[in-house]
Amino acid sequence: MRLTFLGTSAGSPTAHRNVTALALANEDSRDWYLVDCGEGTQHQLLQSRYSSVRLRAIFITHVHGDHCYGLPGLIASANMHGRKAPLTVCAPDGVEQFVRSVFEHTDIRELRFPLEFIRSDQPDFCWQDGQFQVSALALSHRVPCFAYQFSELPHYKLNEDALQQHAVPQGPLWHQLQQGNDVTLDDGRQVLADEVRSPAWQPRRVIIGGDNDQPALLNDALREADLLVHEATFTEDVLAKVGPQYMHSTAAMVAKAAEEASLQHLILTHFSQRYQKTVRHPEHQRSIDDLRTEAQTVYAGNLLMAEDFFCVQLERDRQLTPL
Repeated sequence: MRLTFLGTSAGSPTAHRNVTALALANEDSRDWYLVDCGEGTQHQLLQSRYSSVRLRAIFITHVHGDHCYGLPGLIASANMHGRKAPLTVCAPDGVEQFVRSVFEHTDIRELRFPLEFIRSDQPDFCWQDGQFQVSALALSHRVPCFAYQFSELPHYKLNEDALQQHAVPQGPLWHQLQQGNDVTLDDGRQVLADEVRSPAWQPRRVIIGGDNDQPALLNDALREADLLVHEATFTEDVLAKVGPQYMHSTAAMVAKAAEEASLQHLILTHFSQRYQKTVRHPEHQRSIDDLRTEAQTVYAGNLLMAEDFFCVQLERDRQLTPL
């Protein structure tokens, strides 16, 4: 599973960071999924390997502008570029109304492709295609906000010794069994798919969070996850100054939740503009290293700090490889 960060700034862009968006793909596939779509996301895509034509689905965590203002423009550009395939947008209440209103007032009257909105704030929400099953996890923010859990669907390999023991002739029957379909042989014997196949690797699971001031809400899900991507807008000292009204996490809060769940990999993102990649006057300025250091005092796992166009791959052996 490959993750490409298209925006890592909180609230508004900086000279070096755009607002939130993240592309997820299955290994090096050109087909991809988008989590959040802040203003300027389609411009960021021009510097990536991904295009709106191959976009499979969009997942919006909440209605705040730095997470969804880029959505109407991205859809409109996909329309102009000739997209024909249906596009699904999974999002809480308010996002569809926002997009439809923009289209109504900017004379976008007809799309060349079907556009479907699915409410991810419903208790029974679950979206699935041939690669991933996606569920939503409720977070704590000023508006309804969610994390999306991407669970890889199993890929199976056949046990040739078992196939020979059952005398299954090589050919179409092998393919049916690999797809999970039980088969009946010419002599009337039934061969069950689960008797002759097993997962090629353990399916991977990634959680990508929206804004949230209670990372502990994810603790149960994190125990089954390989990687968490979560906002770390502030350090503890800055939160003490600005107050809790913005309902964002500190690096320490996220790190504590990850450590308690024994999570292997953690990527922090959505940093306040006050934290710079490099600083000329450390006595007066704050850096991303301040956030990193705070998290490392709590979390002993593999910690990475996102930046725009940062790309990592969660390998099938659970290693996280920067690309």
